Amino acid sequence: MNKRTNMQRSRPAEDAYSHSEQERAQSGRELELELAQERERAEKAKRGRLLWLAVGIVLIAANLRGALTAVGPLVGRIKDDLSLSGAGAGMLTTLGLLAFAAISPVAPKLSRRFGAENTLLAGMALITVGVIVRAVPYSALLFAGTLLIGVGIGLGNVLVPALIKRDFASRAGLMTGIYSVALTLVAGIASGVSIPIADAPGFGWRGALGVWGLASALAMVAWLPQVSRGRREGRSASSSASPSARPWRSPLAWQVSLFMGFQSIIFYVNVTWLPELLQDRGMSPGTAGWMLSLMQIVGLPANFLAPVLAARRPSQRGIMTVVMAMLLVGYAGLLFDSGAGPLTVAWVLLIGIGAGASFSLCLVFFSLRTRTATEATELSGMAQFVGYLVAAVGPAFIGFVHDSSGGWHTPLVVMVVVVALAALFGLGSSRAAYVSPASAGISPNSTGGDTK
Repeated sequence: MNKRTNMQRSRPAEDAYSHSEQERAQSGRELELELAQERERAEKAKRGRLLWLAVGIVLIAANLRGALTAVGPLVGRIKDDLSLSGAGAGMLTTLGLLAFAAISPVAPKLSRRFGAENTLLAGMALITVGVIVRAVPYSALLFAGTLLIGVGIGLGNVLVPALIKRDFASRAGLMTGIYSVALTLVAGIASGVSIPIADAPGFGWRGALGVWGLASALAMVAWLPQVSRGRREGRSASSSASPSARPWRSPLAWQVSLFMGFQSIIFYVNVTWLPELLQDRGMSPGTAGWMLSLMQIVGLPANFLAPVLAARRPSQRGIMTVVMAMLLVGYAGLLFDSGAGPLTVAWVLLIGIGAGASFSLCLVFFSLRTRTATEATELSGMAQFVGYLVAAVGPAFIGFVHDSSGGWHTPLVVMVVVVALAALFGLGSSRAAYVSPASAGISPNSTGGDTK
């Protein structure tokens, strides 16, 4: 009797215990569900932020060449209007390159102090102001505006590759390809539309250069959502920035920097003088401008594919050899073919493919030859400081050689030598290594490749 009574008394306790267990299990399931939903929301927010960041990077890229490549087809009109020599007209490009070089070593410091996002916003603002100043009908302001544009572009040149390393490390090759395609596409469009815009009523060459302020203003607006994040990063970076990777002591960093310089000479000599060369050989100004545009646009597939393929292998020497061979054949063709027929188009296309691939290879080296975003920023700053100092000599020097020799044979011989030097330093930059000794022994693709 007592045993039965005890059993009856224990059932409510067991029932209560079982109910408590069920409540705890239900509570655990609800907590797991809430955590899963929270992770999903965080993942969606991250994807949305990265998507908007990618859109912003593309719009910034669209402003990192167009304001300069628009000048090439108009050089003849600018020379005639302002009575400039060939070397003086070449200074319109050289000033921009000198500004690139001057701001490049400062850009990493500004990024650590104010945040990369805020610094890039300031760069877009400088481009917008520079384009407006350059369009004012005073000769001195043409050069002053070019300097402002160069400083703004220089900030973007250094900081965008570092952002790609920081936020898209596992897809550095893919994102670098997208970035370089956007940059090259708009650069090519700018070259092609300069003459038609200048010929439109009420524009002239100043108006054709001034319209590019609209593109930089649009990029500023699209970049504004990144500013608050930049403020937070700027405050923390000013007190906790990691020490410099000191790439100046690295032979590999010097090879990357000199490759940057000689491949940049190729690009900026093309955008400054190729239309003039083609016009001197009998091509109309409008067609010559579109040839420059075609040269850049035909390189778009190479712009995209070269960094994607490069990021999938430890050494890029095979790719580099093919790219440099295209450039060498293209310039040798222009040297020995003095006409303006179908063969000329073929030489220009080869130069366009080679120049496009070499540029994007140089950009992806900032990720593949470094381990961290800090190292990438430092290498980017050094490479673009040294590279654009070297490149700044190109357009003005080619203009001087043309004026002195009275033709294009000697300038093209100089360009063949430039391609040979680019190949030398490009092959050195392509080896599987890091610029920082601290990173030795770790595969260059461990943080930067597309294989993950």
